[in-house]
Amino acid sequence: MMPRSQFEALVESVLKSLPSRFRARLKNLAVLVEDWPPAENRGRMILGLYHGVPYPYRGPFYGNVGPDVIVIYQGPIEAVCSSEDEVEAKVREVVLHEVGHYFGLDEAQLRELEKSPTKQREKRRDNKAKW
Repeated sequence: MMPRSQFEALVESVLKSLPSRFRARLKNLAVLVEDWPPAENRGRMILGLYHGVPYPYRGPFYGNVGPDVIVIYQGPIEAVCSSEDEVEAKVREVVLHEVGHYFGLDEAQLRELEKSPTKQREKRRDNKAKW
């Protein structure tokens, strides 16, 4: 198991690597790392979760509300990975996925983005490296 401080540094690194035009719009958002999802979600493989009002739905009267929250679950991420490099890649994927929800993208839109040509090239390159 990766030390929590190292895992949190990975999450922070992904957030800092976002293009500035996106980072500038991350307002009223808390990003947390927890060991595992709550017990009621343990039957499902949840790697991260977004709670809040997606950015596009915040109107002129949005204010005086608690922060939106992105939770990244260390235990499940480590459970699906077999190396530190895989953990790093999965943390990046999960953080970007949850930030996508913050920006109002739904699961179908995120799946489509994850199939982008760049992502497909990365998968082909990784598969070639394995052989």
